[in-house]
Amino acid sequence: MSVLLETSLGDIVIDLLIDYAPKECENFLKLCKVKYYNFSPVHSVQPNFSFQTGDPLGPTSKDSDGGTSIWGLLSGSSSKATYPATFHPKLKHLERGTVSMATAPVPSDPDTRLAGSQFIVTLGDNTDYLDSRASIFGKVVEGFDVLEKINGAITDKEGHPLVDIRIKHTVVLDDPYPDPAGLREPSASPPPSKAQLATVRIADDADLDEQVDEEAATKKRREAEARAQALTLEMMGDLPFAEVKPPENVLFVCKLNPVTRDEDLELIFSRFGKILSCEVIRDKKTGDSLQYAFIEYEEKGAAEAAYFKMQGVLIDDRRIHVDFSQSVSKLSDVWRSSENAKRSRNAGSGGGWGGVEGLEKWRKYRVDRGENEDRNGKYGMVYNEEEMRRRHASQAAASGSQDDGDRESRQQRDNRSGGGRGGERRDWDKKPSRRSRSRSPRRDRYSDRDRSGQDGRRDRPRFDDRDRRNRDRDRDRGYGDRRR
Repeated sequence: MSVLLETSLGDIVIDLLIDYAPKECENFLKLCKVKYYNFSPVHSVQPNFSFQTGDPLGPTSKDSDGGTSIWGLLSGSSSKATYPATFHPKLKHLERGTVSMATAPVPSDPDTRLAGSQFIVTLGDNTDYLDSRASIFGKVVEGFDVLEKINGAITDKEGHPLVDIRIKHTVVLDDPYPDPAGLREPSASPPPSKAQLATVRIADDADLDEQVDEEAATKKRREAEARAQALTLEMMGDLPFAEVKPPENVLFVCKLNPVTRDEDLELIFSRFGKILSCEVIRDKKTGDSLQYAFIEYEEKGAAEAAYFKMQGVLIDDRRIHVDFSQSVSKLSDVWRSSENAKRSRNAGSGGGWGGVEGLEKWRKYRVDRGENEDRNGKYGMVYNEEEMRRRHASQAAASGSQDDGDRESRQQRDNRSGGGRGGERRDWDKKPSRRSRSRSPRRDRYSDRDRSGQDGRRDRPRFDDRDRRNRDRDRDRGYGDRRR
């Protein structure tokens, strides 16, 4: 007894083991006979292990009930949708192509497992993990190349093939079981239902190598890049919103002669309609013309007429080029100005963007044109004039208090020394304190030199002691001469 499964990847022939699993074989044969498996998707593909099928809708459909047995299908009773599966001790999952019914344990009796319509086909050898979980009822005898294709199919993380693999048709080659009551074999394969068509991801007959128009693909790619760039400019604040479009009444004129002025260009283009603005763009530092301009008309039709008539016209010995402007800078400035004015109104009298007056003077942006901007157009100071005066006053007060403290400390030192010559003599008679070993004499000499301001020679005690001894010797000589 055999069954032929026609799949989207090829034909598979299955021999049924009716002597070892009669209940499973009868259920499988009768479901194939009524075309229950038609358009059933292959799912849960595990390379070199197994795949599963038999649910007409598949696990991705929310309307799927997991499949039903032939007795539940004929009776319409949910209690007969499953039946107790049998496990023959001699049947093991040892070879590739072993076919078995998928089962689920009964919640009240874990030793009993129920089967319905779904079945499993192994893709590798020694898959004994399924021995007590799937009821074997057949084996593949033809179509191993189809199993290889299913094994190499590209799947998602849940094992569902990205390109649908489905059972197209089933043919019963030999059926030894009598038909149950109410079974009617259809004369032709029924078409897939709407619920089944809704589960299609990529149709198995889709032409993935379809020739795509290069021009259309390039246009689509450029549009996607433009949308991404516009979104980036919106995030940076250069555009008010990503979907902004340039005005249709503004013309861009380039290849101008450097001597062409705004008035000349406005006079030439004014014959097509009223001009709202005409500006030749110039360098900010030198004022030289950059040889392009923007002309804004009051009406769109005037801009279109000027575009068609003025293309390649000779102005000041230069043939100009005219096109519609793609710049949205002016629109962005208008939008930004309106938004800033709205924020200022919402902030109230508190000042600053956040409603706090102190935040305004800390802003790092360019100051508005007015009293705070210098003539050279440089960036304004972070602190205002009032705060700078307060800072200077506090620094002057701090430096004055420090000078008073230094003066008092020097006066106290003079009082302790006793003043006069005798005081100096008593101070020099004292023995100099020993330096700590951790301090370098050279470092002390340099520090003394720095404090004295004149190489520290007046503060060195050894030179002062020598002078004092010389003065004492001269005084002693004079005293001796008087005695003579």
